[in-house]
Amino acid sequence: MNILLLGKTGQVGFELQRSLSPLGKITAPGREELDLTSELAVAVYLEHHHPDMIVNAAAYTAVDAAEQQQPEAQRLNAGLPAQLAQYSAAQGTLLVHYSSDYVYPGTGVTPWQESSSTAPLSVYGQTKLEGDQAIQQSACEHLIFRTSWVFSARGNNFMKTMLRLAESKTELNIVADQIGAPTSARLIAQITILAVHSNIPSGLYHLAPAGETSWQGFAKEIFHQAGKTTTANSIPTSDYPTPATRPLNSRMDTTKLETALDIQLPDWQSQLALTLNEYLEK
Repeated sequence: MNILLLGKTGQVGFELQRSLSPLGKITAPGREELDLTSELAVAVYLEHHHPDMIVNAAAYTAVDAAEQQQPEAQRLNAGLPAQLAQYSAAQGTLLVHYSSDYVYPGTGVTPWQESSSTAPLSVYGQTKLEGDQAIQQSACEHLIFRTSWVFSARGNNFMKTMLRLAESKTELNIVADQIGAPTSARLIAQITILAVHSNIPSGLYHLAPAGETSWQGFAKEIFHQAGKTTTANSIPTSDYPTPATRPLNSRMDTTKLETALDIQLPDWQSQLALTLNEYLEK
């Protein structure tokens, strides 16, 4: 199988590059090889390489910057998935794509289901939703995985920021009224491989570990597992204003995915431990 992986330098992309190899030959172009912001460049690349499966881990993930850079976010989060879906539908190939809890309105306390109403609060969330919808409407065979609070041993993420700040800070003020499940890029990659190998039905799935916490709770667990003495103080979202509005409720029901794969997803604390060990051993 000839697999095209986009976004190889990102957190999820890096883990996918390590995990996809048993499935076939991987072609993973970097920015210097393929400009994903160019529709023409992508079209030419697809015609030249004829992938049997496309795994799209590329995205515009700068949530706050997207408020001012809407064309860039629109292209990578909506236009690119739409283009890949059109190609996949015409060629009969599988498209694997990654979405976000930011497509939901972030209200209440009930975990979102795949059928829940969407109402993004930001440009980032809106463009991610448009990408999902374009794939679903294309009639291509697809797996869309909506994830939340992604972290890994590489790239920029909350875990690494907390560890860096803990080197010089004795206490930090961390938002405590946003609730979700920190999801390791490693878990996302592992579940992707399992889903493709298991040939689960085409569709949208929530992918996040078991359990829930706040950003403050996540920080406290990071400090605990890393042996740091930094204190994580609780503050509300209103005390930490950002250009893009964050959802307060990022809980996601993963029953559909667990049923399809006949598995029970691990808890977020164990995934943090695995990722921390990898990072601290580097």
